[in-house]
Amino acid sequence: MTDTHAASAPSSTSSVAPLRAETAAQLPDTLAVVEGGGVTSARGFRAAGVHAGFRKDPNRFDLALVAADKPCACAAVFTQNVFCAAPVTVSREHLEDCGYGIAQAVVVNSGNANAATGERGLAAARETAAIASDVLGCAPTEVLVASTGVIGEHLPLEPFATGIPLAALELSVASGGANAARAIMTTDTRPKEASVTFSGDGIGYDGCTFTVGGMAKGSGMIMPNMATMIAVLTTDAPVRPDALHAALSRAAGRSFNKVTVDSDTSTNDSCFLFSNGGATSSTVPFHPGSPALARFEQALEAVCQNLARQMAADGEGATRLVTVNVTGAATPADADAAARAVANSPLVKTAVYGHDANWGRVAMAIGKSGAAFRQEDAAIDIMGLPVCRGGLTVPFDEDEALRRFENPEIAIDVDLGAGDAATTVWTCDFSHDYVTINGDYRS
Repeated sequence: MTDTHAASAPSSTSSVAPLRAETAAQLPDTLAVVEGGGVTSARGFRAAGVHAGFRKDPNRFDLALVAADKPCACAAVFTQNVFCAAPVTVSREHLEDCGYGIAQAVVVNSGNANAATGERGLAAARETAAIASDVLGCAPTEVLVASTGVIGEHLPLEPFATGIPLAALELSVASGGANAARAIMTTDTRPKEASVTFSGDGIGYDGCTFTVGGMAKGSGMIMPNMATMIAVLTTDAPVRPDALHAALSRAAGRSFNKVTVDSDTSTNDSCFLFSNGGATSSTVPFHPGSPALARFEQALEAVCQNLARQMAADGEGATRLVTVNVTGAATPADADAAARAVANSPLVKTAVYGHDANWGRVAMAIGKSGAAFRQEDAAIDIMGLPVCRGGLTVPFDEDEALRRFENPEIAIDVDLGAGDAATTVWTCDFSHDYVTINGDYRS
């Protein structure tokens, strides 16, 4: 294997300016973080996480229930994997096969994906919705379902029969969101939650404060296509189902669809967004093209990107979050192709794990990506250190590189010098633990 390694150049501190200033990501002034917030931060939503029996460990939650106080607008995006799971098919049906409609709750189990299970799996998913609808007093079509875990094993119904009534009794705002976030975890090492608020002042809803919150799971088999592993989002802003779906699709495209851990798209990817309008007495919804909807979309994207970054940082066996920024691409598609090639490269990911500022591997990745650019126009930075300009080595301080590798987030910046398109993709490094986790997954 041939590597272009910057260490072959004389070690020195480069006088070349970095491609971008090192600045911490900040929320827009219009948004405020809800400390400890999550899927129940928006008014009118409750959640629960319980042990239903899908997993052997009685101390591990394995069933989550998120419910609105009443049926409300709902939108979802799902995996495009042809081998899609039964709950994906059933949830699509409940949203009238257009991705949006009216719903009141979502039930998520972990430990069993209910994928590649045929008609029996579809029947189990539909029965899950029926059980929840009986308990909550809504129509079966107003319950959405999701599963995550091992593929190819039939999903038992007994845990739903006892677990859903138990979860309904446990529904709460205070602790329910955190428990639900724990219940949907598989190989995740920590739950993933986020929430922000924004003011209605000046956008037609003076005096109102709106909230967007959510939870997600995802650690392996992650390179979503129109969704993420499993995510549930809620808002008390008033948004029509069709506008909600359009907003979710755009937000997923700029967040969950920019995450990759291992380049594999799950059979079960599902992302649900509920909107109940509970923060205002107004019956007028946010309409397309309005400042209100624009601010809501800003909040939704902030929550989705927060959850997406948490997923990348918690990739299986990961020790570092890796942010890949590509600028100077000829087209958005080229920017995305180059960024994904870097983010998915096992050689780049293992170099990060080894604290090796080996820019040759980044050059290799963008070169094979199919993006249109000239080698002599390319520039690369690693952790703000210029390492390549004009396709050639820039000497840099190896000791300084090692120091910067101690940061929890590693930034790789690439300028293709071919246009003005840009994108950002989040991934993680590959450690020895990635092989251990996936080698022992079913045991």
